[in-house]
Amino acid sequence: MPYYYFGYDLIGWVLIIIGAIITIAADVYVNNSYRKYKRVKVKQNLTGCEVARKILDANGLNDVYVVETKGVLSDHYDPTRKTIRLSKDIFHGTSIASVSVAAHEVGHALQDKTGYKFMKFRSFLIPFTNFGSKFGYVALFIGLIFGLMDIAWAGIGLLLLIVLFQLVTLPVEFNASFRAGLQLDKLGILNSEEQKESKKMLRSAAYTYVASLATTILEILRLLLIVIARGNDD
Repeated sequence: MPYYYFGYDLIGWVLIIIGAIITIAADVYVNNSYRKYKRVKVKQNLTGCEVARKILDANGLNDVYVVETKGVLSDHYDPTRKTIRLSKDIFHGTSIASVSVAAHEVGHALQDKTGYKFMKFRSFLIPFTNFGSKFGYVALFIGLIFGLMDIAWAGIGLLLLIVLFQLVTLPVEFNASFRAGLQLDKLGILNSEEQKESKKMLRSAAYTYVASLATTILEILRLLLIVIARGNDD
């Protein structure tokens, strides 16, 4: 076995461990934050659904629906159906967590209304990212097995589309939280102390996207090392 294989293998394992630590730490942090703010009730006793509807109506988005969906923290905005889907606890809850998450999803609806560039670009990337995630690993596997390094490098290129998508997702998510904070303040839904707690809650949720991007980059770096090592054999 060439000496450089050992070095590449060691670095690969280090990257795997770092990625696992980042993923676990982000998951623990977000879940702990959610559980904490789920217990803190807002003074106005408004549910996530009521907050979402109030912000939407105040911004002329009467045609956007707010519905309950299954799952935990499965909340999202569906731009194709103009619908905000809130999980049970967020939809019915009257906590800082419920209000914050609901307002964040409305933030995406506001981005849609104003034609936020990063959101439009992310939507444009979706089919390419889906293609890259499906066939990137296939191309990489075929290239490495049969020694077709051009195909292996093409696989790496396809996987980089995932990184681009996640990178574009960051400003979309941070901007949605920023818009949510402005609306919660402007409409007097939260008092000053509650707004501070809400920002902490939304910031912790945003870290999951940062962690996801970091983990993906580390995984592609690991695969890149494998391709380089395989190429050195030829």
